[in-house]
Amino acid sequence: MKRNTILAAVVCNLCIGLIGTAPAFAENVSQFVMKTSDLESTGEFTVTMKGENIQDLYAYEVKFSLDPSKLEVVSADTNIDGFSISPMMKGNELTIAHTKVGKVVGEKGNLDIGTITFRAKKAGVTNIEWTHLKIVDHNLKSQSFTRNDAVDFTKIFSDLAGHWAKTDVMQMVGQGIVEGMDDNHFAPDTSVTRAQFATLLAKALQLKDAEAGKMPFNDVATGSWYEGTVKKAFSAGLINGVSATAFAPETIITREEMTAMLIRAKAYASGTKVEEMKVDESIHFGDDDAVSHWSVPFVKLAVGAKLMEGRTTTDFAPLASASRAEAVVVLKRLLAGIE
Repeated sequence: MKRNTILAAVVCNLCIGLIGTAPAFAENVSQFVMKTSDLESTGEFTVTMKGENIQDLYAYEVKFSLDPSKLEVVSADTNIDGFSISPMMKGNELTIAHTKVGKVVGEKGNLDIGTITFRAKKAGVTNIEWTHLKIVDHNLKSQSFTRNDAVDFTKIFSDLAGHWAKTDVMQMVGQGIVEGMDDNHFAPDTSVTRAQFATLLAKALQLKDAEAGKMPFNDVATGSWYEGTVKKAFSAGLINGVSATAFAPETIITREEMTAMLIRAKAYASGTKVEEMKVDESIHFGDDDAVSHWSVPFVKLAVGAKLMEGRTTTDFAPLASASRAEAVVVLKRLLAGIE
């Protein structure tokens, strides 16, 4: 009965805190660190709390700061015998506690205090900070520590693992410019439509709502998901139609069409005109004959500005389709040049 009373007191102290604290480990200073299994993965990762030179650890309480809209707790485990309080989330604060049971001494030496497994809900970077630690010895004397251990974890899309464009895509995801097809897939090698690339440019340049006026494209349907962004891009002079009345929003964009939109976006952002940009006439590819006459200056300008490269070392492949990964990479280069 007496030990049950002591256990209840420990759990109570862990949850609501002790008013008076005594230096239970004054003779030897214990050290605590936080380690992570990975800084990047496609979903789950673990955080391990490690203690060094532990003298008498009977119970502990830890608090973390995190964004519950981005992370969820999968499990909280410890190798220390006893009783654990289930993880408690209140606002942005996560609390986890554990206590040994019975008339026993606390843990000593170097040990893993506990391991928490998290699952990232959305692709991108999220932060975890270990903010507080309370340790209790077998005499129920406690010490409290303010912590500032923090780590950034990145959830990548499962289909970006090992992909050549992973770093650039994830950077643009972090800036809120691009999104995945869902929470776990980006579809980097899927082709991009003309409407999709126009939308990426509108978001990247933070174009304002288009001024009142009739848009000439009959195939941009009222209420379509791209209507607003295509209007913005047209108003800013970033896009032309495939004819006087058609934009072909659902058509896969070609590499030469992408260069034209990129260069117009560069001119818009820099406050210049495409006609005033200097074309490097020395730029040539083995498939120059395949480049449409209207797009020749755009291709040379895009390559000269290092916004685009050839599909191979010799060919530009002007009529080839562009992938989502390629679209994001050239967009990143555009923004870097503007900044």
